[in-house]
Amino acid sequence: MRILTRAGLAVAAALAIIAGAAHAADYPTRTVSLIVPYPAGGGVDTVGRVIANKLSERLGQQVIVVNRPGAGSVIGVRDAARSAPDGYTILMLVTGASLPSNPGYDLQKDFAPIGLVASIPIVIMAHPSVPVKSMTDLIALAKKEPGKLNIGTPPSPTLNYFGAELFKSMTKTDVVIVTYKGTGPLTTDLLGGHVKLAFNTLPPAIGNIKAGSIRAIAVAAPERLAAIPDVPTTKEAGLPLDIVQYYGLVAPAKTPQAIVTRLNKALNEVLAMADVKERLIADGGGPKPSTPAAYAANIKENEGKWAALIKKLGLKVP
Repeated sequence: MRILTRAGLAVAAALAIIAGAAHAADYPTRTVSLIVPYPAGGGVDTVGRVIANKLSERLGQQVIVVNRPGAGSVIGVRDAARSAPDGYTILMLVTGASLPSNPGYDLQKDFAPIGLVASIPIVIMAHPSVPVKSMTDLIALAKKEPGKLNIGTPPSPTLNYFGAELFKSMTKTDVVIVTYKGTGPLTTDLLGGHVKLAFNTLPPAIGNIKAGSIRAIAVAAPERLAAIPDVPTTKEAGLPLDIVQYYGLVAPAKTPQAIVTRLNKALNEVLAMADVKERLIADGGGPKPSTPAAYAANIKENEGKWAALIKKLGLKVP
């Protein structure tokens, strides 16, 4: 009886694979939703819309961005994890999504990685009224006026927030971290002078930086950005503050492998397009085509890196 049961299970599994392959052969036959777990107008949303528009061309069906912000990114990521594993709901995942306490999902178990999209480092920015033009100036001002200097970031569990906490720890400065719902609202308040400094992404702010209404102090990455080549890195300033976010696409776990492969192929074709490369670089990122396996390794490595840092600093993540 046990042998028959095993045989039956094997046949059922084989039929499921065949059915999945047949389904994937026609995929997609309707609109695909790309969940962006951040507000419209921010850095992740900007990249998500570029990718969605181009994927629509490659897949032959519309790919629409669905903004589901809240709790850092937890709400949108959780919604994606609970979606049907049929390829019609995918997610723009950003490094740090595993860091909240009890988020209601497990990145390793609840998602099937599709592929990396881009790497986006954090940029330290200031309102022009602030008398700082370098990281040295910033640290000196923070030490001169302890408890008075405000730094805006998106909320925990974003890397912007943890990067600001890391800055406090590394420089032994007393600064006040002010959190915003996303990089779009943060940029608006920085532009208006309501917050004087920010650990921000470049896409929502680059136009204002080039216009001189926001000053870029440093790029928190090992190398300078082609979009703002005159802005030094934190490493050049003698502060090894490495805050690089990775954006990628994932699908709910159990999405047929053939669909994941189809999406990965389409994504890498999009990332190879000259206009997409130029747009991602202009927005302060770098295209990162990959295999699903390589993206899975990236998720494990970077989520682990920041989890270890949070433990080291003794931070509480909501």
